[in-house]
Amino acid sequence: MFEKLYSLVENNAGTAVINNPLIAPKFHAAVINDATSSIIEVIKSQLESGKLKDLVKYFQLSGVYDNPLINSAVNKFAIKLDKYYDIPSVQAKQISNELIRPVMQELIRQSKTEQNKEFALTTLLSKISGQVADMGLLIAQLKIA
Repeated sequence: MFEKLYSLVENNAGTAVINNPLIAPKFHAAVINDATSSIIEVIKSQLESGKLKDLVKYFQLSGVYDNPLINSAVNKFAIKLDKYYDIPSVQAKQISNELIRPVMQELIRQSKTEQNKEFALTTLLSKISGQVADMGLLIAQLKIA
């Protein structure tokens, strides 16, 4: 699942990372890895802070572009760009927006398709939380509530 998320980020990294003169080619893979880890860290933080219901709602509402979860991932990644790659904060925020928002929207879209079981919400949350058990029953209950 983590490799697929990395690939999803990599496939969306063209303008924001690969073709960006602020990011040296030697850092492309590391920046993509940092973007991927930012998304995982934000989702994991939601789980650990007991906001599973909010997380389920986020994945149910595919049209939500301005969402606290997305904003948190954008900010987390922008901070990494500034801190580790010396990209000024204004440009870091722009790069982060250009990459994280479309990736998060694609993640939602793919979580709803039958073809991609890796990004199914139950699988995604089980892997990120480190739980071996299927979270399907809990998520089904939250969707009803």
